[in-house]
Amino acid sequence: MFNIKSDHGLSEAGFDKIIEWARSILPEGNRLKENFYAAKSMMKPLGLVYQKIDMCHNFCMLYYLENVELTECMTSGHSQFKPRTGTEKTLMAYKKLRYFPITPRVQRLFMSPKTAEHITWHLSHDTVD
Repeated sequence: MFNIKSDHGLSEAGFDKIIEWARSILPEGNRLKENFYAAKSMMKPLGLVYQKIDMCHNFCMLYYLENVELTECMTSGHSQFKPRTGTEKTLMAYKKLRYFPITPRVQRLFMSPKTAEHITWHLSHDTVD
């Protein structure tokens, strides 16, 4: 269901409506989560986290590591944050990069015996040239 939400740009409210409909046609005592928040909290322990990194409006640089304290781009001089209109409590970056670390994803592949067998095939089989 998360793939459908992502592929079609479905809002959380739309996702909740689909879950509500699916729960109405499933038998009593089903284990389908009640809403998007509950479904998302179920996915969190899978370890598929990502890190948000602010970036320049013109894609010049990342505000990461030694540049995390900067508020203007070193190349273009563009501000990192959108101007406040008075209602926001926090600064909002113009653009954010979502970094998905590969290590937890590869570890999850090796957790399943079926996928681990396919990944380590070259180790256990000799190739003949």
